[in-house]
Amino acid sequence: MDAPRRARRPGGTELAPTRANRVANALPGLAPGLGLLVYAAEAGAPGERAAAVAAVLVCAVLAVRGYRAGVRCEAERLVVRGYVWTRVIPRAAVTGVTGLPAVRWTSAGGRRRWTPVTAFATVSGETGGVRSRKRHNAARLRRWAARG
Repeated sequence: MDAPRRARRPGGTELAPTRANRVANALPGLAPGLGLLVYAAEAGAPGERAAAVAAVLVCAVLAVRGYRAGVRCEAERLVVRGYVWTRVIPRAAVTGVTGLPAVRWTSAGGRRRWTPVTAFATVSGETGGVRSRKRHNAARLRRWAARG
């Protein structure tokens, strides 16, 4: 009997913040989601309960996306995952990485675009380890972009 085949991810390098930072990125979805979950349990009217459940689902998606925020550098493309969307950018279209950091790229139609990498943006109050990891990941992203 053959073992089931698992889908293989394309080769590449996953760049992500520290685990503590990933948990912190999930909090903007997790914290209100827990409050809404309690509200949904106590809501009397079916419409209120349904609205609260829908809001809990949105919060759950934001929490998961916040935790998974980061970048995957592959041979032919760059995958940037943020809170709201995932942007896939062909490697040939990437023109550079800004200090924010954000990826500068050109669309197939010739329009100049940029995609912020919020997972690597530094903020005040971060620990030295978190800031160092973000800078390291941004530097690795810049090196990847420069080789393209």
